[in-house]
Amino acid sequence: MDTWLKESRKRADSAHHVVPIRSGVLWSEALMRQSMPPSTADPDTSRPNRIPPDVPRNMHDSYCELLLPFASSPELLEQYINASGGIRTGMLMEHLDSLAGGIAYKHMLGPGVEVLSKDQGFYMVTASVDRLDMLAPLYPVRDMRLSGQVIHTGRSSMEVAVRMEALEKDGREQTIMLGRFFMVCRDAKTHKAAPVNPLKLSTPEDKQLFALGETHKDRRRLRTSVSLDRLPPTSLEAEELHSLFLHVHQKVFGGYLMRLAYELGFANAELFTGCHVLFVSLDCISFAKPVPIGSILRLSSHILHTTSSEQFPGLIHVGVQANVVDVATGKEQTTNDFRFTWCTDHNIPLTRKVVPKTYKGPCGERLGFSEELLQRTLTSKTY
Repeated sequence: MDTWLKESRKRADSAHHVVPIRSGVLWSEALMRQSMPPSTADPDTSRPNRIPPDVPRNMHDSYCELLLPFASSPELLEQYINASGGIRTGMLMEHLDSLAGGIAYKHMLGPGVEVLSKDQGFYMVTASVDRLDMLAPLYPVRDMRLSGQVIHTGRSSMEVAVRMEALEKDGREQTIMLGRFFMVCRDAKTHKAAPVNPLKLSTPEDKQLFALGETHKDRRRLRTSVSLDRLPPTSLEAEELHSLFLHVHQKVFGGYLMRLAYELGFANAELFTGCHVLFVSLDCISFAKPVPIGSILRLSSHILHTTSSEQFPGLIHVGVQANVVDVATGKEQTTNDFRFTWCTDHNIPLTRKVVPKTYKGPCGERLGFSEELLQRTLTSKTY
């Protein structure tokens, strides 16, 4: 996938690499504008002339990138340094989620879009983060480039592939992380599924990436069928699934939750191992419910599994669960489940083991860690 993405990037117009962002506004002002007629709410947010959703888009037209000049900007680097002197990987994950959203909007609105108005007629939601793999060490002395593009589209969904590269002073580039985000499109008024522009496959690399997306789509369907014990959802369950996307405005940004979960899981892994750990992969993030701004959020972390391999003498699989707490009743609702894998630094073997307490995993599958997941984690580069 890395090679195909590099070839696709060469065809992207460098003038359109910018990530489209929303124009800034205070939340109090946003609430006030909601009660105004559309013509007076904001004169600068008229809906752009969007290409009809049945017109195909080139895959490279959605390409976006974000440069983090750590090597040349000590002030910026200071914001990302953790207690161990490394980069706060959770913050980079938050950026990747934001990048994936910008890429999704660029696919819908066209490569020239730079600022997102407040009335697009649709909105994009991160349905899941299918996979994030760390492929090389993350040293804080190099500039970093975060980039990505759409590689697959369905009727109302798309898959966004993201990359994180280290830029050496001699011009060389090294891929540090690869990941995939699954985005869905919803109508801004009805909150029902809205169509997305299909992809135009013009090169062999485009066809390979699209075929990869088809494989990932089949895998998601299989995972869903397993989590439902191979039974179709009832009408009540289907209604519940639909309601997940009814309210997205004034909700906590998913990338922020991912950063909190990463940092909690990282602390748990270090406490469990008694040594410094390195990030290996992220797998199976489900966004079960939106998190309203102002909620009380409880995050809990558990060591789910430990193992070893020739490449990694100590692997620690950590699950983090995010629950929204109802202050009045004390009841909690799970909004997110996260899966992370770390390895012990300096090839230190594990001295502690965990014993499974339950049969069902936090992502709904029958076993906490399937053979496929373990194999994907150990190889890291399987997509």
